[in-house]
Amino acid sequence: MVAVNPPRGMRDFLPADKARRERVLALIRERYRAHGFDEIETPVMEDHARLHAGVGGDNEKLAFNVMKRGISAETLAATTDAADLADLGLRYDLTVPLSRFYASHRGELSGVFRAVQIAPVWRAERPQKGRYRQFMQCDIDIMGDASSRAEAELISATLDVLDALGLSGASVRINDRRALDALLDVFGFPEADRPGVLITIDKLDKIGPSGVAAELRERGSAASSVDALEAFIAGFEKPTDPFGAAQIRALLPAGIPDEIVEHLVGIGEAVSAARGGAPLEFDPFLVRGMGYYTGTIFEIAHPDVSYSLGGGGRYDGMIGRFLGQDVPAVGFSIGFERIVDLVQIADDAQSRSVVLVHDKDVPVAELLAHKARLVADGARVRLEQRPRNLKGVLDRAESDGYTSFATMSAGQDELEIKPLG
Repeated sequence: MVAVNPPRGMRDFLPADKARRERVLALIRERYRAHGFDEIETPVMEDHARLHAGVGGDNEKLAFNVMKRGISAETLAATTDAADLADLGLRYDLTVPLSRFYASHRGELSGVFRAVQIAPVWRAERPQKGRYRQFMQCDIDIMGDASSRAEAELISATLDVLDALGLSGASVRINDRRALDALLDVFGFPEADRPGVLITIDKLDKIGPSGVAAELRERGSAASSVDALEAFIAGFEKPTDPFGAAQIRALLPAGIPDEIVEHLVGIGEAVSAARGGAPLEFDPFLVRGMGYYTGTIFEIAHPDVSYSLGGGGRYDGMIGRFLGQDVPAVGFSIGFERIVDLVQIADDAQSRSVVLVHDKDVPVAELLAHKARLVADGARVRLEQRPRNLKGVLDRAESDGYTSFATMSAGQDELEIKPLG
C-alpha cells in the first residue's frame, strides 16, 4: 500500500488533537481579550517585496514565494532571480502583515491599538522534530505607545495566559538592542560589523564564551575587541538582586545610556505592581535574531523546559516603512507549538458527550428526535450504526473524547446512557 502523507514539514491533526489545540487557543484568546487586546485577521499572502524588505532576518530566506501568473516557459528558463518570478509570498511571521495592516487602517483604529493575531505561518525550514514548515503563531502587539507601559502590558498579559494554561512559574529574560549596541561600542566593534557580531553572540548558549571568541576572530574582528568581550562574558554571573537599576548597572559596562536603564526599570516596576512581583531577569547577552527589533527584547523561560516558550520585542521602525511615518510598536509571541503539548485543558463538553449506537432498522425520524433531545440538553452526540464488533466503535469513540454511550432499537422511548471505559 502506498503511503499518502501530507507535505514534508506539515501535519494532519486527528479529531482529539484538533480539539485539544482548539481548547488551548480558546483559552489564549479569552485571556488576551480580558487584557484589552482585539483580534484581527490578515491575508496568508503579502507582496513579495514587502516580505523581502530586509526586516525579517533569515526568515526572509525561508519564505515560500508564489509565482506570477502567466509566466512563459522561456522566461522561466532564463530567469534565476525569484523577484522576477514571484509577486506574492506566504507570510513567514505575523509582524510584517500586522505592520502593513496598521498602515492600511490607521485612521480606523484607536490611537494606541492593542492587537491579537492567531494564525498559521509558513517557512521553508528543513523539517525535523519540533520544526515545521507550517505552524501556528499567537501574537499580541501594541502600536502607538513608546512608553514602558506597552512592554509591561504585554509581559503581564502573557504571563497571565501561561498561568491559565497551567504553566505558572515562568520568568522573562529581558534586554535592549540599544544596550547591546552600546556594549559593542564600548568594546570597540565597528558599527558595520555589529550585525554579524550579534549573530555570533546569539550562539553563546550553544558554543560558550571561547566558541564566541573563536568565531569572532575567524570573522576578522579586532583582537582587542574580542578579548574585551570574552573577558566580560567569562566574568558574567547571573543576577541575584531584585530586578532594578542596580542589577542592570552591575551587569553592564560603564557608558550605557541612562534612558535605556530607566526604560527597563519602568517595565519591571509596572510588571511588579501588576503581579505582586517582577519575574524578570536582565540578560545582557539576549539578542533575538529578527532584524526589525529596535529596543527592548524579551523571551519566556520556564523551569520545566530548556527552551524558550516565546519572545518578542520593540520594532519602532517597521510601520514607518509602509506609512512613511514612524509609529512605536512592540509585540510578544507565544510559542504555541511548543506549549500545546505541555498543557492539558479539560473539555467541559466531554462530560456530556454521547455515542448513540442504533440498530439498522431504526427510522431516521426516531433517531434524530432522540439526538435532538440530547443536544438540547447540552450533550455532544455522535450517531453510529451498530456493528458486529461494538467494542471497536466504543474504543474509537473514547479515543476521540466521548465519555458515554447509549444503544437504541426501533420504537425505543427511553435511552440508558452508560459511561465508556
